[in-house]
Amino acid sequence: MASFEDLSFSFQDFAGKARLFPLPNLVLFPHVMQPLHVFEPRYRELLEDALAGDRLIAMALLAPGWQPQYDGRPPLRPVACLGRITTCHRLDDGTFNVLLLGLSRVQLLEELEPARSFREARVEICDDCYPLQEAAELAVLQRRLRQAFLKILPMLPEAQEQLDQILGSDVPLGILTDVIGYMLDIDVDAKEALLAECNVHRRTELLLDHLSAAAADRQPGKTGTAAFPPQFSAN
Repeated sequence: MASFEDLSFSFQDFAGKARLFPLPNLVLFPHVMQPLHVFEPRYRELLEDALAGDRLIAMALLAPGWQPQYDGRPPLRPVACLGRITTCHRLDDGTFNVLLLGLSRVQLLEELEPARSFREARVEICDDCYPLQEAAELAVLQRRLRQAFLKILPMLPEAQEQLDQILGSDVPLGILTDVIGYMLDIDVDAKEALLAECNVHRRTELLLDHLSAAAADRQPGKTGTAAFPPQFSAN
């Protein structure tokens, strides 16, 4: 997990064009750090291009039915997460281990004609929205979310200090939902729905439903959360 001091990023110079790294089973959220193992030639080229430029990559989710077209340009879900490469190690076999920091939701507006082996698109930054008419509910939602997450929080000694920092501080509700949504062990469709919801109050309610279901279904040996810190995800 990245420290919150490291999460600031200026989009003033962002031109609205993003390299696309689509996967079928990974949803990146803003404010979290994702390890990636990059081995496909097209994504190695994407990585080289990003490292030589703005270090930005949009992690996208493949739409259902992607399997027959995986090596081509199968359809994508409309919302992705723009991330910045923070660390990159080239391995002896030419593959890479990367740490990618999620920055912001982006709406995919138009995929560009292929100029390289990887895909690119025009995108629009999607900011969190806090409904003014529901401002009084903010503290209540924040408290409910913390309490619900604590009920299913597994024993993770290697991450306990970071989790204590998150749950015991004044982290904005939008960030809290993204961190918990990333950690929660739910299917990719549910994670994509959380990513696509910019209304923080509605996103919190969706997350509370998932946390309630996880608490009700919890059995011995099940944690209700994904492995943390996360393992390297392969492309």
